[in-house]
Amino acid sequence: MMNKGFTIGLGLVTSTLVGLALAVEEGDPAPDFSLPSIYAGQPAIALADMSGKTVYVDFWASWCAPCLTSLPLYNDLYNKYRDQGLEVVAINVDNPIDDGLDFLLDTPLDFLIPSDPEGDMATQFSVIGMPSSYLIGPDGEVKLVHMGFRPTDMEMIEAAIVASLPD
Repeated sequence: MMNKGFTIGLGLVTSTLVGLALAVEEGDPAPDFSLPSIYAGQPAIALADMSGKTVYVDFWASWCAPCLTSLPLYNDLYNKYRDQGLEVVAINVDNPIDDGLDFLLDTPLDFLIPSDPEGDMATQFSVIGMPSSYLIGPDGEVKLVHMGFRPTDMEMIEAAIVASLPD
């Protein structure tokens, strides 16, 4: 007879390994998404609406210190390159949503912020840590997958964005 805890644990390991095998990688088409804005009364945010643009998708949560460091820096990049076709989409995974909104009260950001409290899109992108970012070119292909964040990463991220901007 198999131990029930072992069976459940094995299932989690198997799910994790399957998820890693299906992880979104550079060169893959980006998973399409449509998510509600974190702000009540705002329209849904859909990747399909950004066709032809360079899109930097970042998954973040209010409890993630590197996330909170990165977001204002991404805001600077957005303001620098938005007229050249850059969109930044920072998908908040906080549940409750109010935790993400509390951070945004003190740190207003200019780019799109959808909410994914159930983690459906995080699962579709196979996010395994916070923050996780995906640079999507105008052709819909993932150009860069970036896990974690240190301020020294900004030079590499900016170079990848510039190289992916639409002509």
